[in-house]
Amino acid sequence: MEPLAKERCAACRPNSPRLTAYEIVQLKPQIPDWNLIEKNGIPQIERTYEFPDFKSAIAFTNSVGEAAETEGHHPALLTEWGKVTVTWWTHAISGLHRNDFIMAAKTDAIANQFPK
Repeated sequence: MEPLAKERCAACRPNSPRLTAYEIVQLKPQIPDWNLIEKNGIPQIERTYEFPDFKSAIAFTNSVGEAAETEGHHPALLTEWGKVTVTWWTHAISGLHRNDFIMAAKTDAIANQFPK
């Protein structure tokens, strides 16, 4: 199986299938630091990254934004002094799609390029 971070997002439509519980269990080991959460009844994945200062946090936010634009899949980003919380889910299906796990893995790869 190809690592998630190397995959590309597929176009997602309102009739695209959500991930099953089994699929989530299969993909989760590739993004071990992400939390499965539910907000407003919508399953999502979320992780908070820590940085030494605001400048690093905003640079990370911008890098994640660029990757999101490239893939056509966009997260919720909360940037604060020294930390950024990233939340992925697929709006079109109000749930989790493989794209969310792909982008979580890409986000981890981006984070590895920043100071801790």
